[in-house]
Amino acid sequence: MKSGFVSFVGRPNVGKSTLINNIVGSKVAITSKVANTTRNIIEGIYNDDDSQIVFVDTPGIHKPNNKLGQMLNKGAYYSIDDVDIVCFLVDAKAGLGGGDKYVIEKLKQIDKPVILVINKIDGLSKDEIFEKINEYKDLYDFKEIVPISALKGSNVEELIKTIKEYLPDSIKYFDDNTTTNKSLEFMVSEIVREKILNLTKEEVPHSVTCITEKMITDKDKNIINVAIIVDRDSLKKIIIGKNGSMVKKIGTLAREDIEELLQTKVYLELYVKTIEKWRDREKYLNEFKFNEFME
Repeated sequence: MKSGFVSFVGRPNVGKSTLINNIVGSKVAITSKVANTTRNIIEGIYNDDDSQIVFVDTPGIHKPNNKLGQMLNKGAYYSIDDVDIVCFLVDAKAGLGGGDKYVIEKLKQIDKPVILVINKIDGLSKDEIFEKINEYKDLYDFKEIVPISALKGSNVEELIKTIKEYLPDSIKYFDDNTTTNKSLEFMVSEIVREKILNLTKEEVPHSVTCITEKMITDKDKNIINVAIIVDRDSLKKIIIGKNGSMVKKIGTLAREDIEELLQTKVYLELYVKTIEKWRDREKYLNEFKFNEFME
């Protein structure tokens, strides 16, 4: 029995959340083409007959230009310091960029095994994949280099096999049925936020936050209320849409994923609310009560 903690790091949109979902076999982290969709340190737990690997999904590391970016980077750096192995993910199709070099400079400050994971190889020839390996291999002393496709699942088993060689522990941190350290309420609210980001794209920035306020079981279904919090009325109008069309789409898509997560019928209600003072946003969210924002 071998075990350990493994962090996925890399610049935004390289496929960290997609990979962790593929490995765990369920949706524990939301995915979107919007940069820095992942805000929280999310753990996904992989179990097989001879190992338990706790994967840590992190926000994309980047040169921050605002307070949100600084806080996301801080969370990612913390995950690097507190794990046994680091998997550095890069986008094969995007190629080596300044963001990758920025992350590599951060990796030079740590003393633990780093595995280079070249993601998004689907559609590339063997020669093209070999070129990508050569592009990165001299930039850092990687313990291993593994090309994969997180979306297609290609070579992911080889990545697991490679990680196992460096696992340092011999105990189980979680029981076999646990797939994530996050609560169901958190996962539900993240599913709703994912749909908002995917449907509204550039129109809605990262100021949107979702909070599961009620989650109860009634006979054969779950009744769930999720509050969607934005910082100004213009965003509220976008999320609601004309005659409620956008919020209806968000709710329909979110309900499908939530039902799959909970394996039961779901009655989902979404509320879109505005926090007036952006500078007090964190304070308001920490003290948030659903009925205080009812109109």
